[in-house]
Amino acid sequence: MSDARRSTPALEVKGLDVYYGHSHALQGVDLTLDSGVFSVVGRNGIGKTTLCKTIMGLVRASGGSVRIRGEEATSLSPARIAGLGVGYVPQGRRLWRSLSVDEHLQLAAGMRRGAWTIERIYDTFPRLAERKGHGGSQLSGGEQQMLAIARALLTNPHLLIMDEPTEGLAPVIVAQVEEMLVRLGEDGDMSVLVIEQNIGVATAISRNIAIMVNGRVNRVIDSARLAADRDLQQRLLGVGLHSDIESAVEATPAKETDGAPQPARGKGPVRIFISNPAPPTRWSQPVPIARIEAAARTTSSGVTRLAEVTRPRREPATTQTSAAPVVLIVGTLDTKGAELRFIRDIIAGSGLRTRLIDVSTSGKASSCDVSAPEIALNHERGGSGVFGADRGASVTAMADAFAKWLRRQGNVAGIISAGGSGGASLVAPGMRALPVGVPKLIISSVASGDVGPYVGPADITMMYSVTDVQGLNSISRAILANGANALAGMVKARLDDRTAKQRDPGVAAERREWTAVLTEISERTA
Repeated sequence: MSDARRSTPALEVKGLDVYYGHSHALQGVDLTLDSGVFSVVGRNGIGKTTLCKTIMGLVRASGGSVRIRGEEATSLSPARIAGLGVGYVPQGRRLWRSLSVDEHLQLAAGMRRGAWTIERIYDTFPRLAERKGHGGSQLSGGEQQMLAIARALLTNPHLLIMDEPTEGLAPVIVAQVEEMLVRLGEDGDMSVLVIEQNIGVATAISRNIAIMVNGRVNRVIDSARLAADRDLQQRLLGVGLHSDIESAVEATPAKETDGAPQPARGKGPVRIFISNPAPPTRWSQPVPIARIEAAARTTSSGVTRLAEVTRPRREPATTQTSAAPVVLIVGTLDTKGAELRFIRDIIAGSGLRTRLIDVSTSGKASSCDVSAPEIALNHERGGSGVFGADRGASVTAMADAFAKWLRRQGNVAGIISAGGSGGASLVAPGMRALPVGVPKLIISSVASGDVGPYVGPADITMMYSVTDVQGLNSISRAILANGANALAGMVKARLDDRTAKQRDPGVAAERREWTAVLTEISERTA
């Protein structure tokens, strides 16, 4: 490549406008990317995915221009843009369910010669090599994301655009994707534009970060500063009002050079210009966390109240109650609602009492017995500690809140969950908090192939599924039904054994004897 070609920015976006009907989705966006990895962050619905699609030619711009290494691409088809050396990892992966891993890679490999080959892909993603004969519908969420990234890399692009590459992935898989992005930035062979909601990932992979608010790139901020300032994250990307965002943007320092704002940190591999620093003018304000928490406390049916969570006194790990034993069906109802309700119906059909628990971190409402906001009340910071812009932190916080909630339930006869690696990360800590012997079962296709980080040294049963737990079909129904019936059988056997022991005169006499001994010891030490 000539020196002149190398000096041309990988991506130049100027005055980009996009409309969906009367909605002004992108409002005069200016963005220039020279090289390396650059992150764009922002809340849902502010134009990040629209920006990606417009660059790729999937959405037509109403005004402005997009230049790829100096060549005008605004009116080109997606195929022509890909021919210019642009790779795309779309949100939602977009794989062919009927094609195997190897067939996906073979299709992409013939597009452009370069450093990335199928052999290098299998070296970089050993899990894909193990699953090379499996179809797209048989992969876990993490494996699907690996394949989507690998497919784009095989086109050997000069510019790689990645839309939410860590969305819905378990923390262990997020760490792998993050490491790969850091290596891509260090190699310098391609420029990478990453759209992210996970603040931890965004700040780790790029020197500076662009904040999008309501269709505009409002500010570029130093990634180290954003990573260290939780309050700033809340004001810029959390659940605050628009006035909070405006004040945060105005308070963020920026250097000026010839009248154009520049990134706060000195020299770096990325140059990006600010567009439209005016205050936001559209989109509804998000519902305050206080309102969510108030609704949760009002509608709660049998869960621990916030006052009980924050009460400064010691409580036993479990609270014995006289309620009938119940089987908990736990998971992210916003993504796995049909699958979890399928399990619930089978267990309820066996005659056991059930309770459907939502531990999703999206904040979306769902029909269940215990909602996600109710579970979040058990976190030390309540809903504000769980429902945030950093998805990795949200998953960790929700897992902690669920474990605390679960410790306060004294009538749990068994617990089951189904989902991907992220779902396993949410429920496993809570399961480990339950006494040994309480039936615990997770149906999951853990993308790493290593169930140790999820199950740990505990009596959790892990059904490592041959298909992604997503959607109800002939395969997933059979697997989910097997898991539901297995748990129901374990619970019934344990309850029958407990009833038999309670009716056994010898066991009852032994129990009275031990009670007398413990009472005597207690009186002597009083």
